[in-house]
Amino acid sequence: MKRTIRIPKVTAVEVQPPYALRLTFDDGMTRELDLAYELWGPMFESLRDPAFFAQVVVEHGTVVWPNGVDLDPLVLHGDFEPAISQNQQQVV
Repeated sequence: MKRTIRIPKVTAVEVQPPYALRLTFDDGMTRELDLAYELWGPMFESLRDPAFFAQVVVEHGTVVWPNGVDLDPLVLHGDFEPAISQNQQQVV
């Protein structure tokens, strides 16, 4: 039998300066995430500006910034670990 994974949807986001988010999901879960140590590499460079980071919005069930960066709702919800971290050289 094939098992399907329900993808949680972010329904609300509140910025906790400088780089944290308080997220509310459609299953009622609320989670606070500090992304300060995750904002590395060229893709996330603009998010290191606290004013730009604060421009986050909810779109299509996840968080997104004006430059198009969005984050996996399964990772935000805590169901999966990010594919790579700053201390890793390759995806595991």
